[in-house]
Amino acid sequence: MPMERFGEIAEKLRRSTVHISAGRRGQGSGIIVRSEGVIVTNAHVAALGPLWVQLWDGTRAPASLLSYDLMRDLAILRISKSGLPAAALADSERLRVGEGVIAVGNPLGFIGALTIGVVHAIGRVPGLGPGKWIQADVQLAPGSSGGPLADTGGEVVGVNTMVAGGVGLAVPSNSISRLLDKGEGRQSPLGVVVHPVRIPVKEKERLGLMIVEILQKSAAEAASLMLGDILIGAEGLSFNAIEDFERALAGSGERVVRLNFLRGDQASIRTVAVRLGLPSRVAA
Repeated sequence: MPMERFGEIAEKLRRSTVHISAGRRGQGSGIIVRSEGVIVTNAHVAALGPLWVQLWDGTRAPASLLSYDLMRDLAILRISKSGLPAAALADSERLRVGEGVIAVGNPLGFIGALTIGVVHAIGRVPGLGPGKWIQADVQLAPGSSGGPLADTGGEVVGVNTMVAGGVGLAVPSNSISRLLDKGEGRQSPLGVVVHPVRIPVKEKERLGLMIVEILQKSAAEAASLMLGDILIGAEGLSFNAIEDFERALAGSGERVVRLNFLRGDQASIRTVAVRLGLPSRVAA
């Protein structure tokens, strides 16, 4: 491939890559996958809030969590922007061992860092569950998580997630496509969109999930939860990570979960009994 063409592809990919900050210390990368502000990243990047996204031109915007898949370490975020440079998702099933790949991320605070490598293997990795991983010899560092792994044509084949055994591991892009399809019509047990926030408690911080959207005829609406309420726990146990929230809502059929939350001046913790099993449009 001519160097001019490679430079054009690399620059386009860098513009589709964002920097994500979560709380005081958390940071990572993300990929714009839809021009109306939809971004994919790793679930562990979005695990602590508040979430802020920085675009390639330096613009910053708060992000809301739309949906996530903890088993595949994926999360879908949304920012109130449109006309963004979205990356194209490739069919990861067509990727082959030996192909060249490009990784972009924000390792150690270096914005838009690019590295190239070769796919070493595609398949399961011992100790990391049944899902497939793309294994490539790209250089990743803290802050690279959630960034794109792309083919030499600039289409995204995976989401960079971690380093294991000296090689980078990426979640295949077909897992992203499935989560995006689910997210648009996914059934939510609670029916809210939440925004992670940090709440100071006795010189420490704890995780809170601020409700930024409530769906009509949802379990949350029936329980009289309100925009701005901050969910902090369930059944008296605090949320230390997003997966704690997911576990609290897990189950099937009609059931009651007692959620702990703060409202208004946050002076006291409130509890509401929510009957789950009602239909809604967005996962949370």
